[in-house]
Formats: sequence, C-alpha cells, structure tokens
Amino acid sequence: MVAIGYTMMCEQRSPRDLVRDVVHAERAGFDFSVISDHYHPWLEEQGHAGYAWSILGAAAQATVRIPLMTYVTAPIIRYHPAIVAQKAATMALLAEGRFRLGLGAGEQLNEHVVGRGYPPVDVRHEMLTEAVEIIQRLFGGGYVTYHGKHFAVEGAKLFDRPETPAPIGIAVSGKQSCAIAGKYADLVIATEPKPEIIEMFHQAGGRGKPAVGQIPVCWGPDEARCRALAREQFGWAVGGWKIQAELPNPVNFAAFTKVVREEDIAEMVPCGPSADRIAEGVKRFVDAGFDEVALVQIGQNQAEFCDFYARELGPTLKAL
Repeated sequence: MVAIGYTMMCEQRSPRDLVRDVVHAERAGFDFSVISDHYHPWLEEQGHAGYAWSILGAAAQATVRIPLMTYVTAPIIRYHPAIVAQKAATMALLAEGRFRLGLGAGEQLNEHVVGRGYPPVDVRHEMLTEAVEIIQRLFGGGYVTYHGKHFAVEGAKLFDRPETPAPIGIAVSGKQSCAIAGKYADLVIATEPKPEIIEMFHQAGGRGKPAVGQIPVCWGPDEARCRALAREQFGWAVGGWKIQAELPNPVNFAAFTKVVREEDIAEMVPCGPSADRIAEGVKRFVDAGFDEVALVQIGQNQAEFCDFYARELGPTLKAL
C-alpha cells in the first residue's frame, strides 16, 4: 500500500502557518510530511521562503506521530555538509526518530545567494558525493577529518546524535544522480513518475530501498479557479528539472511562466474537487515503482485540504 505524505511548502506559507498545517496534516492521517528548503520562492507571487530547519524543529515539538523529511536540502554551497550533519542529528533527536534527511544537488535559485557561484551539474554531483560521505562519517561518531576536492573537515564531531542515524534520501533526475543514490542513499527521491529513474536507481545498488515521489495538486470546489491558481503559482514547474535547477531568481521563473498556458499546467497538476483525479496522478507514481508519494496542495486552503484528505481523499488513495 502506498504511503501518502503532506508537503510543507515553504515558498507559499509563513513559518507559523506551516507548523499549524503539519499539525492538521497529522490529525488528518497523512503518513509522513516533507518540507522544501528554499532561500527564495519560485515566484514572488508565492511570497514566502522561511528557514526550513527552524520550522522543522517547531514541527517536531508540535507533532507526535508524523515522520518529517527535508525535500530536499542541498549540502554543497549554501550549507557546509558538516553543518547539515549537525542539523540533521539534532532534528533526529528532537523528532525522536521521526526524521529523514533528504539531500540533492540544489538549484541556482537558492545556492547562488552566498556569492560562491553555481558550478555545472557534473561538479555539483562531485560536491554532493563528498558531502554525503562527510555526513555519513559524522553520523557514525568520533572525530572526522576529511580532505576532498571540494570540501575539508578538520576534527569535527557530533556530540548530540541519535543511536540510529537519520536515513538519507538522495534526489535523482538521471543516470549520474541515480548512481550516487544507489551507492550512498537509504531511499531515493524524485519529482517525476518515470519508471526508468527507479530502474537506474535499482541497477546502481538501490534495489529494495524505498522511493519517494511528489506531486502538486490544486484541490478546491471550483475547477476553473483551481486551474487559474495552479498556473499562477506553479507554472514554473512545466519546464522540468533542467530549467528549475538553472534559473537564478524569481524574476527569471516569472519570465518563463509567461509562456505557460493554463492547459499546460492542468495536464500535470490535478485541479478541482475530484479525489479520483488526484488518485490518477498518484497512481502514475505507484505504477512507476514509488512506495511513497507526497502531495503539494497549491494555495492557502491547507486546513480545508487536510479535512478533505481525512474525509475522502485518504481512503481513495489507500485503495491504490
């Protein structure tokens, strides 16, 4: 049976709202929750980009059952991997074992802000590999010294860490990232329902490990209004990962979004009041080999969406 998650989308809700949202999601019966880790929103219309790790700490204290995960953190430019390891170990303790660390190679939108540039994807994958090695060594205990091509660590030790390290997920989109995930990850993360991605992960050593996907939805009573909102707030997503990873600022995503039609976004985002339509979108991930799927509800009606999940959508998806 597929596990269904709830997404705390930092780009569209304030920090306090996000904590209230995940409490509501837990009560509604979602199986897990993920949170985006952004410095900027995709579009200025979204209006938010709170610090995900502070929100996670608050969420860990405000909830009692629901597992939490970054979706995803880039430990390569904006954050040093030793600091990510410390944050993740702290979160694992605060959440009492309910935390998973999702990692990825990041987007220029969030990483260029510290003024260290944004290298090409093959270099970012080298950096991600070194970062994961550092994080795993720190999770293992003891003092760690590491001198790689991109990162150095001098005598670092995590003094507060759980007995069982937080599982590490790695986001993938192609062969190179699947090879990294197959070697290092406890689970794989993707945003597109492509069976070839799961197969590449399996071939790289990930067979038997969970796969977590994510799908945006725009639920509401008026399908036309939902379609318009999805185009306004999520039109940037039509371009796929090669665009999402490379554009530097919300203004650039806004320029791209101008050429996106409402019917383009409606093809990838289930819109309107139908639970069955959302189920069709989730089923594409299930059929592609995903074990868990997190829903992103576009817009501000998060409490209403959670109530809909408890009342109708959850049972429909569990039937998958």
